[in-house]
Amino acid sequence: MSISESKVRPVWVADLGNGTYRNPVLCADYSDPDVIRVGEDFYMTASSFVSTPGLPILHSKDLVNWTLIGHAIDQLPGGYDDSVRHGDGVWAPAIRYHDGKYWIYFSAPDEGIYMTTAEHPAGPWTPLHMVQEVKGWIDPCPFWDEDGQAYLVHAFARSRCGIKSKLQICRMSPDGTALLDDGIIIFDGTDHHPTIEGPKLYKRGGYYYVFAPAGGVSVGWQTVLRAENIWGPYEDKIVLHQGDSPINGPHQGGYVELESGEFWFMHFQDREAYGRIIHLQPMSWENDWPIIGLDTKGDGIGEPVLVHKKPDVGRAWPSAEPDTSDEFNQPVLGLQWQWQANHRLQWYSLTANPGHLRLYAQPLPAGASTLYHAMNILCQKLPAPAFTATVKLTFTPSSSSCTCSGFDSESLEELAGLTVFGHEYRYLALKWAGEGLELVFVEGSGSKEKSSEQVTARVPVAELARTIYLRTVVVEEAVFSFYYSLDGISYHRIGDEFAAVPGGWVGAKLGLFCLQDKQADAWASQGFVDIDWFRFSEEKEGASV
Repeated sequence: MSISESKVRPVWVADLGNGTYRNPVLCADYSDPDVIRVGEDFYMTASSFVSTPGLPILHSKDLVNWTLIGHAIDQLPGGYDDSVRHGDGVWAPAIRYHDGKYWIYFSAPDEGIYMTTAEHPAGPWTPLHMVQEVKGWIDPCPFWDEDGQAYLVHAFARSRCGIKSKLQICRMSPDGTALLDDGIIIFDGTDHHPTIEGPKLYKRGGYYYVFAPAGGVSVGWQTVLRAENIWGPYEDKIVLHQGDSPINGPHQGGYVELESGEFWFMHFQDREAYGRIIHLQPMSWENDWPIIGLDTKGDGIGEPVLVHKKPDVGRAWPSAEPDTSDEFNQPVLGLQWQWQANHRLQWYSLTANPGHLRLYAQPLPAGASTLYHAMNILCQKLPAPAFTATVKLTFTPSSSSCTCSGFDSESLEELAGLTVFGHEYRYLALKWAGEGLELVFVEGSGSKEKSSEQVTARVPVAELARTIYLRTVVVEEAVFSFYYSLDGISYHRIGDEFAAVPGGWVGAKLGLFCLQDKQADAWASQGFVDIDWFRFSEEKEGASV
């Protein structure tokens, strides 16, 4: 049987419907989260690296049920227009509410520290402002003290500036637009908190607190520093670690205080191919130190919870999740979609064939030869540990759409399809070449140094049968299998199973694409693919009988 529109439903729900929730509250790759409360509303942002639009803005009423309401940036700053710079871009943002508006600071590790503001978190956000042009200063977080003085705390990336495991505070202009000095190192974690990073600066009672993860993304812990003076000296304490829980390396995030007096901490867990998924932990205070999670051993160090009572926000809110499935019935792209690099309007249309997403065949960047370097892959995060995703598409290569004189369809290769993408990837695509139309299953891999691909399965397809259904089924540990159907009823297995892997600081992604041969002139292609729908299901649907 097929995944019908009526069966489409969320594939991960954190709200258990009985006053409790399960972790992760977001089973998707929202790396390096930061969270704030403004009145009865909670807002979160996260790293987006080279994907655009970037800096996702999520909203919740109870810290458990989240929806995606926008992005703070449409394009990356200069230097990202002509290639995919895997692993670069937007690193570890901080979001704050100050002086009646919302602020986001982030670093691009090779360019510097940027800032943007908005009157409402859904936007519009101001154009990016360069606060400090500097290489290797990462994970910035602003702070405004009661006296009006502003500060910025940040970490360092050894790969860019040769410094690691240290945190620094700089004085900042009250309007947040510039740093006023070269900063002072307030903490050196080399010996006891190696790779300390992602600092978030707060003030509570008589102490300044810096929340910062250390020990490494997959195996580390949450450290908290405190001092009576912002410049230190700072004491340090581990307040959250894996302990006996199955939640490895509970990593960076931020905390909020509720109107009810409760405290909650949001952080990520590195789940490799699934990305950096988001957990919510109860938080308490003891002797002016926070304890995050539950202190099951009585040693003052918390462990992550798996199921817990929901935050007390005064009432129950309905279940909500970021969108995943898409019928493409709107004139704009759904917020769940991001391109692999700075995108261009000529890559796609939602009005050329209403009710469909049309992707136009684009050439690879100069010097590229594989999908690994394609900028025009339209991607989504993996939304759950296990699911089925199916896309219905109709491919129209230039041989069918072009009526221009002198056009040589024999010399042009075009393809359109579905990919599971990371440093290793697979894709299933309809391909047109001089010999006709075929379905190809391709295995590929890539890095900053090189990339390669090979076709491992191919099925001839009649030229008139250009509408096809492509499906991938994923089970725990991110093992994917692939299927195709010509009628949406009977599905056939193709290719080998694929254990997905992460990409550049991101989890594996699902992507849609339409490409032309790397040797063709951009003007020569008039090929395109119309995508009718893209649907997720909980069912482990594979080949149908």
